[in-house]
Amino acid sequence: MASIASSLGDEKEKSLQSLFSQPVRFHLLYKSSHHGAQLSTLLSSFDTSGKFVLVVFLQTGEVRGGFTSRSLKVGRKFDDEEAFVFEVNRRSKRFPALRSAKAVEVHFTDSGQAIGFGQQAGYKGSVFGQPLSSTSSPVAVSFGKCLRVNSDNQVMCVDIGPDETYGCRWPEETSARCVDVELHRVQDVGDLLPSPWREVSWTDWTRQSLRQNFASYKLVLETLPRVRALLLGPVGSGKSSLVNSIRSTIYRRIVHLPNVGTATGSFTKKLKSYDIRAEKGGSPSALSLCDVMAIGDEDFAGLSYSDTLDIIKGHVPEGYKFQSDFPINDKINGYRAAPTLKDQIHCVLFVLDAAKVTSYSSSLRTSLRRLHTTVSDLGIPQLILLTHVDQVCCAVKESMMSVYSSRVVQEKMQKAAQLVGLPLSYVLPVKNYISQLSVDLNTDILLLNVVNSILQAVDDTLEDEYPGVITGPLPKEQLLTHRTEFPTL
Repeated sequence: MASIASSLGDEKEKSLQSLFSQPVRFHLLYKSSHHGAQLSTLLSSFDTSGKFVLVVFLQTGEVRGGFTSRSLKVGRKFDDEEAFVFEVNRRSKRFPALRSAKAVEVHFTDSGQAIGFGQQAGYKGSVFGQPLSSTSSPVAVSFGKCLRVNSDNQVMCVDIGPDETYGCRWPEETSARCVDVELHRVQDVGDLLPSPWREVSWTDWTRQSLRQNFASYKLVLETLPRVRALLLGPVGSGKSSLVNSIRSTIYRRIVHLPNVGTATGSFTKKLKSYDIRAEKGGSPSALSLCDVMAIGDEDFAGLSYSDTLDIIKGHVPEGYKFQSDFPINDKINGYRAAPTLKDQIHCVLFVLDAAKVTSYSSSLRTSLRRLHTTVSDLGIPQLILLTHVDQVCCAVKESMMSVYSSRVVQEKMQKAAQLVGLPLSYVLPVKNYISQLSVDLNTDILLLNVVNSILQAVDDTLEDEYPGVITGPLPKEQLLTHRTEFPTL
């Protein structure tokens, strides 16, 4: 949407912003001259939550509009005491709602009854977030009786007049034609920090540099050709989608592999390793991602603690299908009784959903803390990957460049760190490619930062663990016995 300019211009936008009690910024969601002058298109442009302004540009040059703190996609009764109408011309003025129950209404053809905030009873169809029936098209959106936007033959018109709902005394204008109609999401500037708390250069040069660094990365331990990083997380955290997203970033196009789904339980049932190649059809890079069944919580049995340790030890063969009621033992086909360093896990990645991190169950927190303690005792590096950060902050949804300026994302990252028991510096925010059809510069930079951080974390650990042999082959006895003894909790 950044490429579509608002008709407000800088001066009128600042005038409109001055009508709010707190500093705000606007995000353009709909523009009739660009998206089409249909009310159904306008209504579908609302987000499921948030605050919004509807701005009407008249042929006379006047600018009128209304503000609502509610989304038209919210399907419930409520009053909007924050609603107001405004004019932005030579002077700016706002008129607050005096009758909040009738502040905003949407009118439909099937019943002729105004259905809107607080007046949903008796309506047979569905307006808020669900498809309308063929006989119930919206015919108007109105703020009381002083501002009513209509659509007729792809032309938007507006009725303006005096109204007691807002105490507005505008002179009556019937069906004045609109030059343009815009819908903006309103965001409190307080959601964004004055300056980013982590510095990132959001340039194509940065992306190319990170990609090249990953493609040419050589581990300091020559006998270890590849890092095996284990993805651990609850259902819906985005583990499998993360694999596709990283491959998409490396291949410079969206990759669609059959390893993701939308099941309410764990979609992944087997141990599956994914070599991340430096390019399509090229040689494997220094990183391999290992996906497994989701960690259990109060509602889902999931991957057990003992099975997780067997995976980290390297006992579990590739393709093993997990069974909640049948723990891994040395009788399973392909069980490795004496795994080498190459078979073991070298980095553990806790994958958590930013939208759910504050509501995870106490049982999940106990499982995460227990795993963190065990993995720490083993000297294996750990990181937290916080997915879906674009779903918790509107500014980040619009541009990933705001990820380290978002107060909300910072709070979610702090919560994720506390949940696992790691410092905040170990938390890396990411966005998976889920709905996009092409890769994005800023999303790529975050994903490439993840893969490089994994390799660096493992290298740092290897340097401390094997001083003096880092440039030569690891002695055979160390190669076979490294990290095979695990504490019992």
